Amino acid sequence: MTSTATESTLFRFATAGSVDDGKSTLVGRLLHDSKAILADQLESVARTSAERGFGGEPGAIDFALLTDGLRAEREQGITIDVAYRYFSTGRRSFILADCPGHVQYTRNMVTGAATADAVIVLIDARKGVLEQTRRHLAVVQLLRVPHVIVAVNKIDLLDYAEAAFAPVAAEVTALTRELGLPEAHVIPVSALAGDNIVERSANTPWYQGPSLLELLETLTSLDELESELEALRMPVQLVIRPQGAVAHDVDDPEQFRDYRAFAGRIASGTVRLGDEVQVFPGGATTTVVGIDAGSARLEAASAPQSVSLRLADELDAARGAVIAASGSLPVARREFEASVFQLDPRPLTPGARVLVKTGTSTVQALVTSIDGRRDLTTLGLDPADRLEANDIGQVSLKLSAELPLEAYADHRRAGAFLVIHPQDGATLAAAIVTRPVA
Repeated sequence: MTSTATESTLFRFATAGSVDDGKSTLVGRLLHDSKAILADQLESVARTSAERGFGGEPGAIDFALLTDGLRAEREQGITIDVAYRYFSTGRRSFILADCPGHVQYTRNMVTGAATADAVIVLIDARKGVLEQTRRHLAVVQLLRVPHVIVAVNKIDLLDYAEAAFAPVAAEVTALTRELGLPEAHVIPVSALAGDNIVERSANTPWYQGPSLLELLETLTSLDELESELEALRMPVQLVIRPQGAVAHDVDDPEQFRDYRAFAGRIASGTVRLGDEVQVFPGGATTTVVGIDAGSARLEAASAPQSVSLRLADELDAARGAVIAASGSLPVARREFEASVFQLDPRPLTPGARVLVKTGTSTVQALVTSIDGRRDLTTLGLDPADRLEANDIGQVSLKLSAELPLEAYADHRRAGAFLVIHPQDGATLAAAIVTRPVA
């Protein structure tokens, strides 16, 4: 699904690929050609490139240096963490999550893709689809990232031949269908030479699609999709009750004497004055009588705004409560099945006592069973009695308290959660609800 992006639209995308596919060079080229690099930074990179004799020609720039900011990355020759970059064009603002390519850092790719509107997966045109490509696309499918872009890089090393690109594109199309992904946008690019990165290249006259940046500027963002299609969900972060405290810089401080509001970030949907809403826990129904953003009074607010909602009735709710559109509040449950992306080196095993964090709620939970480990070659589930770091598996959990859980397929925000170690607070896994148990 595409649309013409408005100037104020924020778009989040992540990049992923196997080692040496040229991902750092592509990101650097994208930032450079979209004029998102400061002059002093570009001068420093140009000087370092010249000192290393990069490219064998005067003035050649190693664009990978624009993204490999850590000394450890340069020493090891790989990117070892998710690096977030911010840049804008005349049409849109972007947040780029540059994820590592090495197989042992798949967990970082999960982090980068979890909130992405699109994921760009790089493929070396000479190698085609690799195991790590399948792994990355499997993560994209499980996380239900709305848009998939596959950049077939180093097309310049194959003389820009359509005959070299076509079989790779066909392989990608077959894999995305196998995974049940939305149709992928497959683009032939040369990160080093800049072909089809910002401008369409004359070297690939047989390719009639948009450049990479043109595509990023026109795809619909997740916030736009959720505001239009999904019902209101707002996890409550804080209950605001001044209880006689006088607010500063307001015309009528007395109005705050009995002020009571529920503050949080709208996860999805839109709320308007007069809307009927339900509040978890309890499921009580009430009406929105005020929407505040700081000292501003709003008629309506949408995801991902942070606001305070004033309700017609004084309900007993605290941090961890959820405000939802009336009639849309999901059934509260204690048991569910989930797909888990194991992040911590400590294995996840049956009987493990953990914490589950979703929205602003954190509750104790028990891993009742490990139901399987994902085979990224066949994409099926193999029997398993534990999940190790970087495994993608299926588990069953039981909570100590009810939560309004939803299947991730039905609600991307409300169906995602973290598995946390109860003693040291480390994040053991990122996970998504696949089936709430009745």
